[in-house]
Amino acid sequence: MSLGLIKDVIQLVEEFVSQNNKQQYSSDIEGFKNWICDGRINNANNVINEPIWEGKENGRSPESVISTLIVHLNRYAKTYSKSAIADSDFNTQEEFIYLINLKAFGTMTKTELIKKNLQDKSTGILIIKRLIKQGWIEQTNSETDKRSKVLMITDEGKLALENQMEKIRNATNIVTGDLNHSEKMELIRILDKLDKFHRPIFSKNIEGSKLLETVYQEYAFGKN
Repeated sequence: MSLGLIKDVIQLVEEFVSQNNKQQYSSDIEGFKNWICDGRINNANNVINEPIWEGKENGRSPESVISTLIVHLNRYAKTYSKSAIADSDFNTQEEFIYLINLKAFGTMTKTELIKKNLQDKSTGILIIKRLIKQGWIEQTNSETDKRSKVLMITDEGKLALENQMEKIRNATNIVTGDLNHSEKMELIRILDKLDKFHRPIFSKNIEGSKLLETVYQEYAFGKN
């Protein structure tokens, strides 16, 4: 390995550290690789024609289009989810999402489960109460801290999930539409990047009237 190559790598790492001051990427090799990958994609996009969207000729911004499409996709997904639980004992899609999380990740506290689903405390508590009433989850003492209570899915809850799982999987498959495997992987990468950006902001529970101002002050926009 040449000395020049080593110097180039060190310089590249220094650029990564400098540009990652807002922790947009994880401070490890995976974050470094994602940063490089994004740079390559951005460079490639400079030579690829931009897509056409409604209102573009009148100055509609790409940010507006992205925001609208995300809202639309969320509505489509909710419609399919409602169909998946029709004629079942589930009242809302959040109920089976709570059960799926408990089955997949094991026991957790009420606060942990609510945060996992990005919901406010009052709404989350109501969902948990309904699930306990249904006998689908139960609250027990924590094995690591006897003063703490944790939630766990019951056999009845697992059975309720299993009875709807085929429809739930079908709904999930429909949401991804006609995307091929490569497009799905790229969409996961992009959505995960957005999630990593928004999740810490959401977790701060900033007052609604101050949210936009606070985010604009703490993060740089319009530079991508």
